[in-house]
Amino acid sequence: MATTLIHGFRLDNLRGDIFGGLTAAVVALPLALAFGVASGAGPIAGLYGAIAVGLFAALFGGTPAQVSGPTGPMTVVMATIVLEYAHDPAMAFTVVMLGGAFQILFGVFRVGHYVNMMPYPVISGFMTGIGCIIIILQVGPLLGHANPAGGPLAAMLEIPGFIANLRPDALAVGVATLALVLFVPRVVARLVPPVLIALGVGTALALTVFGAAPVLGQVPTGLPDLVRPSFTIEALPGMVTSALVLATLGSLDSLLTSLIADNATRTHHDSNRELIGQGIGNMVAGLIGGLPGAGATMRTVVNVRAGGRTPISGALHALVLLALVLGLAPLAANIPLAALAGILVKVGIDIIDWSYLKRIRRAPREGVIFMLVVLALTVFVNLILAVAAGVVMASLLLVKRMTDIQVDSMLEVTPDNAGEARLTAEESKILEQTGGRLMLFVLGGPINFGAAKAMHQRLSTTDRFDALVLDLSDVPLMDSSASIALEDVIVQVQDRGKSVFVVGMKPTVRRTFRRIGILDILPRRHRAIASRLDGLLRAAAAIDRETGEASD
Repeated sequence: MATTLIHGFRLDNLRGDIFGGLTAAVVALPLALAFGVASGAGPIAGLYGAIAVGLFAALFGGTPAQVSGPTGPMTVVMATIVLEYAHDPAMAFTVVMLGGAFQILFGVFRVGHYVNMMPYPVISGFMTGIGCIIIILQVGPLLGHANPAGGPLAAMLEIPGFIANLRPDALAVGVATLALVLFVPRVVARLVPPVLIALGVGTALALTVFGAAPVLGQVPTGLPDLVRPSFTIEALPGMVTSALVLATLGSLDSLLTSLIADNATRTHHDSNRELIGQGIGNMVAGLIGGLPGAGATMRTVVNVRAGGRTPISGALHALVLLALVLGLAPLAANIPLAALAGILVKVGIDIIDWSYLKRIRRAPREGVIFMLVVLALTVFVNLILAVAAGVVMASLLLVKRMTDIQVDSMLEVTPDNAGEARLTAEESKILEQTGGRLMLFVLGGPINFGAAKAMHQRLSTTDRFDALVLDLSDVPLMDSSASIALEDVIVQVQDRGKSVFVVGMKPTVRRTFRRIGILDILPRRHRAIASRLDGLLRAAAAIDRETGEASD
C-alpha cells in the first residue's frame, strides 16, 4: 500500500536515507530560523514551515530525494504578505493555505509541465531581484539594527543611518559568520555543513566576546495552535493574487529543484504529483502558522550527497526538526541576529543568477531588457507586478516573433512566382488565363491574430484582383482572435465586390470558423472546397461570369 501512496518509497536504501535525513535537518535548522526572522513571522514560523512542507511534500510529492522547506524566494514573498496583513496575522497564513490549494489544483489539472515554460530571462531577473532583496534586508541586522517597515526600498534609505550608528559587536559576529559560510574549506564542508559551523561560531562569539550583539530571544516550544482561516470580502482579491504568486513561485522553485535531484540521482520526477505534495505541505504550513516552502536546492543536494534517495530522508529531516521544536527550541534563544543575517547574505548571493550576469553582454538584447526590467520591478516595486510584467513582455515578444515567421511564410501567388507555391501545371495555367485577376493567397502553420492583421493590411493595399482564393491547407489551427481578423479580411474583400473562396480547411479550423460565424458570410460553394485546384476553377468561373455580365 505504501508504494502506491508514496512515490519512490522503498526500504533498500534505509541507511543512506537516515544519514541523508539527519544531515539535511542539520542544514535546515539554522536556515529555518533565519527565514522565519527575515519573514517577520518569527523563528518558530520558519521551523513550523520546514516541518510541515518537509514532511508532507516528501510523503505526497513526486521527487523521492527532494527535501522541502522555506526558501529564500518564498520568504521574500511571505515577508510582503506578513507586512500587508500585520493587523491580522491569520489572514497572512490564510494566504499560505490558499497558495497550497492552488498548487494542488495545478497538479490535479496537470499544469506541472507548463510551469517550467516560464522564460529564462524572467526567471533570472526575478531570482536575482530576490537575492538582492535578501542581501539588502540583512544590512540592518548585520549592523545591529532592526529593519524599518516598508520593504527593501525603506531598508536602503536607512542604510546611512545604520552605518552612522552601527553596533560593533553585531558587526563582528555577522562578518565572522559570513566569512565562515563563504570560505570554509571544501574538505571541512564535506564533514560538517558550513551553515552549522557558522551558526555555532557566531553564537559562541556572542556568548563570550561580543555580548552586546542582539539575539533571537525566547523561541516558543511545543505543538503549534491551529490557525483559523480569516478573510474579508474587501481583502479577498488581494489575498487570492498573493496566493497565486506564492503558488507559482513555489511550483517553479520546486520543479527546478526536482530537475537538479533528477540529475543527481539519475531518476525522473513526477511534476504534477510534486505540485500536489507541495500544495498539501503548504496548506498544512498555513494551518499551523508556518512559512510556505518549496523544494530546497541546498538541502536536497546535501541529502543526496549523504546517501538519501527516497522520501524517507525528507520525512526524517522534518521529524528531527519536530523533535528539536518540542524539546530544544529554548537553546536557540542565544543565537545572535547578526549570525542569521550573515547566513542569509550567503543565501542571497547564491540566489543571484551569476551565470546570466556573466554573459549579459553577449545575451540577446530582448532577453537582457526583460531580465533588467523584472529585476528592477522585483526590488523597487513588488514581486507580483514583476512576475506579471515579465510574463506579459515575454509573451508579446513570442507573439511578435511568431507573427514575423507567419507573415514571411505567407505567399501571394501570381503566374510569376507560381514555382514558389509548388503549383501544378494545371493550377499555374488557370492563374495565367485569368491575367492576374485571380489572386491565390497561401498561408501555412498556426495563424495568430498578428499574422491575420498583417494579411489584412497587405490585401488592403492592392485592388488588382477580382477573386481571392485563401489556401488554408497547411494551417493546422487558428484561434478565435485570428479567425475574427481573417473575417475582417473576407468582409473587406467582399465589400469591394470581389469573390472569396476558402480552400483546404482542417476540421479544427472549420470548427472555429463555425463557432465564430465566419462560414455564414460565405456562400456554400465558396467554402466547402477540399482542393486548391477546385478552388481556382471556381474562382476562375466566377470571374468569367462577371466578365460575361459586364459585356452584356
